[in-house]
Amino acid sequence: MTIGIPQALFYWKKPLFWETFFENLGLEAILSPETNKEIVEKGLKVADPEACFATKVFFGHILWLEGKVDFIFVPRLKTNEEKLEYCPKFFGLPDLAKILVKTPILTETFDARKRGIKTSLKKLGKKLNKDPKTTEKAIKTAFLKEQKLKEKQGQDFFKKIKSERQKIILISHPYNLYDDYVNVGIKTKLEKLGAEIIFIDEVPTGKQQVTRDKRQELGYPEFHWEFGKEIMEKIQEILKYTLSGAIEISSFLCGCDAVLKEFVEKAFRKNKIPFLYLIVDENTADAGFQTRLEAFMDTIK
Repeated sequence: MTIGIPQALFYWKKPLFWETFFENLGLEAILSPETNKEIVEKGLKVADPEACFATKVFFGHILWLEGKVDFIFVPRLKTNEEKLEYCPKFFGLPDLAKILVKTPILTETFDARKRGIKTSLKKLGKKLNKDPKTTEKAIKTAFLKEQKLKEKQGQDFFKKIKSERQKIILISHPYNLYDDYVNVGIKTKLEKLGAEIIFIDEVPTGKQQVTRDKRQELGYPEFHWEFGKEIMEKIQEILKYTLSGAIEISSFLCGCDAVLKEFVEKAFRKNKIPFLYLIVDENTADAGFQTRLEAFMDTIK
């Protein structure tokens, strides 16, 4: 049995996790390729004009998998382990996928307000007719893989933070940061301009919770979105180090980012760190993007 996994949106929340889980269940996991022009064009043809760019890209990946696998996996993500909500678009992804393709959609709801992630994974294994022991082993292996990835990110962070190059923090959702087509190769572009690039999700944070008084002092509210809380906490951590600049990347028409951006920019401006806000969509031109990055780097030299 083959399980197709779109390499977009939800995938980058837990990279390597899903294919590891399915492969350890004895199934063949097939990822859609890295985003390219063909995939984006597929998504644009079927997407609502008011959908955010990230959703349009996701649709393209779903359509690429059509007819190539037995099932396409699209989880319904509602709340994380801290019981904070994902972006509302994650709630309806399985329903939208079922409209787009004839290939059966394999899904399961992940809502920590009702049950833990391991319980949901066990339900997923049961849907695939796997015995509990096999599913339990697959879950353990997938979490171990995820943990090793996080450990590597932590090691990479401390190597980068010691670099003598100008350190630039890139802030966005992981599906923007790790998709070179979507972000127009921003990491490579900045490295060629002499910068050391740190992704926001590489920044380690402690387990200590940020109190309400501390949030007020720092100038941001208590977010019910998981990414809002995570990004702001990581920003407070990265501000303990010397930075040359900060760049936030947002998908066009992302309503959540429109709210979060004001608090992100305020945090860096308050610490006198140059800040650049970039919006990406299907019309983002490579030349214009390059020019803005070069101008930004010139201002911090």
